[in-house]
Amino acid sequence: MEVTRVRALRGPNLWSRHTAIEAVVHCTEAESSILNIPGFESRLRALFPEVGLLQLAGHTGGVSMAHVLQLAALRLQAESGCPVTFSRTATTLETGVLQVVFEYTEEEVGRLALKLAEQLCLAAATDTPFDLAAALTQLKELDEDTRLGPSTGAIVQAATVRNIPYRRLTEGSLVQFGWGSKQRRIQAAETDRSSAIAEAIAQDKQLTKKLLNAAGVSVPSGREVTDIDDAWAAMLEITGASATIVPVVVKPKDGNQGKGVSVNINSREQLNIAYAAAAERSPEVLVERFIPGSDFRLLVVGNQMVAAARRDAPLVIGDGIRTIRALVEQVNNDPRRGSGHATSLTKISIDDIALASLATQNFTADSVPCKGARVILRNNANLSTGGTATDVTDDVHPDLAASAVAAAEMIGLDICGVDIVCDSVSLPLQEQGGGIVEVNAAPGLRMHLQPSFGKGRAVGEAIVSTMFAANDNGRIPLVAVAGTNGKTTTVRLIAHILSCNGLRVGMTNSDGVYIQGQRIDTGDCSGPKSARNVLMHPDVDAAVFETARGGVLREGLAFDRCNVAVVTNIGMGDHLGLSYITTVEDLAVVKRVVVQNVAPDGVAVLNAADPMAANMASSCLGTVTFFAHDISHPVMATHRAQGRRVVYVDNGYIVASQNSSKQDKFEQRIALVQVPITRNGTIGFQIENTMAAVAAAWALNIDWDIIRRGVASFVNDAQTAPGRFNFFDYRGASVIADYGHNPDAIIALVAAIENIPAEQRMVVISGAGDRRDVDISRQTEILGSAFDEVILYQDQCQRGRADGEVLKLLQQGLVNAVRTKRIDEIQGEFLAIDTALSRLNPGDLCLILIDQVEEALAHIAKRVAGS
Repeated sequence: MEVTRVRALRGPNLWSRHTAIEAVVHCTEAESSILNIPGFESRLRALFPEVGLLQLAGHTGGVSMAHVLQLAALRLQAESGCPVTFSRTATTLETGVLQVVFEYTEEEVGRLALKLAEQLCLAAATDTPFDLAAALTQLKELDEDTRLGPSTGAIVQAATVRNIPYRRLTEGSLVQFGWGSKQRRIQAAETDRSSAIAEAIAQDKQLTKKLLNAAGVSVPSGREVTDIDDAWAAMLEITGASATIVPVVVKPKDGNQGKGVSVNINSREQLNIAYAAAAERSPEVLVERFIPGSDFRLLVVGNQMVAAARRDAPLVIGDGIRTIRALVEQVNNDPRRGSGHATSLTKISIDDIALASLATQNFTADSVPCKGARVILRNNANLSTGGTATDVTDDVHPDLAASAVAAAEMIGLDICGVDIVCDSVSLPLQEQGGGIVEVNAAPGLRMHLQPSFGKGRAVGEAIVSTMFAANDNGRIPLVAVAGTNGKTTTVRLIAHILSCNGLRVGMTNSDGVYIQGQRIDTGDCSGPKSARNVLMHPDVDAAVFETARGGVLREGLAFDRCNVAVVTNIGMGDHLGLSYITTVEDLAVVKRVVVQNVAPDGVAVLNAADPMAANMASSCLGTVTFFAHDISHPVMATHRAQGRRVVYVDNGYIVASQNSSKQDKFEQRIALVQVPITRNGTIGFQIENTMAAVAAAWALNIDWDIIRRGVASFVNDAQTAPGRFNFFDYRGASVIADYGHNPDAIIALVAAIENIPAEQRMVVISGAGDRRDVDISRQTEILGSAFDEVILYQDQCQRGRADGEVLKLLQQGLVNAVRTKRIDEIQGEFLAIDTALSRLNPGDLCLILIDQVEEALAHIAKRVAGS
């Protein structure tokens, strides 16, 4: 078995709506059924008992090795804690070649699972060892390293529940919610509204105290120190005239997560250890008065306190038998404890601070405390150093909550963790001598989400609610256009209509990426990468995407759902034979993906005259608008009779109609003479493109006056729609440049040109090498019945074909030409164009099927200008 190609499908795709790994797998004849490998299944189950059923009950015949690979990759992820359920294996037309697809939650974990599954299958086939425990550990560790942490994950989950789309922007915790101009971003528990100045203030604990004190908030006395002797001096200053040393807290000036913090320090020996721990974290150290009481964390989001927890220092309970070291090991075996932030609790560490804390209790790590003895491992209670949390949200006094909010506002943080030391949260600070000891930016949410004791709080939801209003899901109008021909023009026309509505439109197509009409990227940008870039752009109010089959196959969609999906048509020759898409039916399944991912309140706009497109209606979760020239077409007539939306042509008008009842009839008309791209209604495929665009705008509830203005002001020239039936007047002859490159496009062009009077008709054509032989020859076969002269040229890039091979196929299509009288082969696209132009007389017509779109159009424009 050999895996030859692996793809990560990062959005809804051909197979499912899940993110998935797709692999092309080559199996030998023996591997076509594991029954051909004696003992394989028993060895497989011995190596991986949880692999599950290899074949469903009632099915007969052999299971291929590729199918086993699929199941193993899925089950290995599941056993390592990943919530994955979907997988599938599909055959191809190539003997022994299969496509294996399985869901993943983290891409790198999915890729690793595939490699480990391949090793597992090989081990079962060859009766060699496979270390399952090591494999699962490897997957778990990678998953913990790559998945979002608990704080970011909780916010993302809350957004997902509200149908707010998100995208992870880095391997860390930077996440975008929403699209375009509605987007917001977070990094852990910080938002894009979290001030950098406020964060800097929160990092500077001395400045934080100064500001809080100015605001009348109770804070402990103390100061910054320069060295251990200065720390001792500060400790004596805090003690003052007291007969005994007043305990202090020693901490880094710009620390976080309780790292390097030591509390209740009451001797020079303890101070030495505490200072060293703080200085290791920061060259600037603070010494403050220790406030007796419990350690509480209040979470402030916006202007509200949304959660509170009491944090208790890490400790063990003696049993009179085991050492403290053994007791710590037992506590650390709790599955809730881990070494990072992926788990709800952190493992306890026996470090210098822990040993110093034990020394104050007359213990060492190897002491055996008596049964029931409480042994404190360190004095600070942060979860990151092994502490526990108890939810006390419902007990917080309103005045205490107000003090926390005031502290957050004084520092300027929209999300803030306020650390308070006091005896009880049920009383105001002033009544119990407590104080605010720290204010934290980007506070951890673990203690509130999964407290050790008490109920978890919906803090992720609270954060999302400050970023998005209750009725706001962060989405902008999104239109996806698929099909064989007409996609680019339809995309451009829809985008133009939306811009006429005052929206800032982001558009992708096979010519580039456009923001508000300005091209920011060039080339074929009809794939998901370009679409994602548009959705990241902050100046986009609406998005219109040309959605080509190649991008869907390579990576899936760039979005989870769209408001409108348009399918213009499904035709022959659109890269058939590539990526195991060998028939028009296969192609329709790929194009259908956009329809399957229409939002429940969205609309699919489908060509009723195209059976493949019309059949997609059953796959749409939303409603359907059909369009076609003829309202009497059975699909159109039935749809209209059911009171649903249709768009058609009637007596020189595009008509949008819906008869939901006898009393409630809707109809809007647009005169074709007022739609320039149709050339007074003579170009059939442009009428279809316009109908599709009108239906899409109708689906987005665009005002009809704006729709009319949009179609009337859209000009199909080389600047607005390059390579899409661009019309030139050359010395009294009609010259049309188009990028049509498949048989269906050629048929549509011929039909349009037949409506344009001409003395002689000439065509200039090449052929794309990545098409099937039959599709290349079919193009000239069609043209041979419509043009008097044919000039053939070779594309600049042959796309895998030998020199002259495409020209030979084009010649074959002209063997039985019924009209063509002259055929010439010209080397080079521009020379072919010049040759054609030199032969034109007034009243003639020349169709130039261009390859290098921009360069060829510029060349034609230059010749026209010089004429």
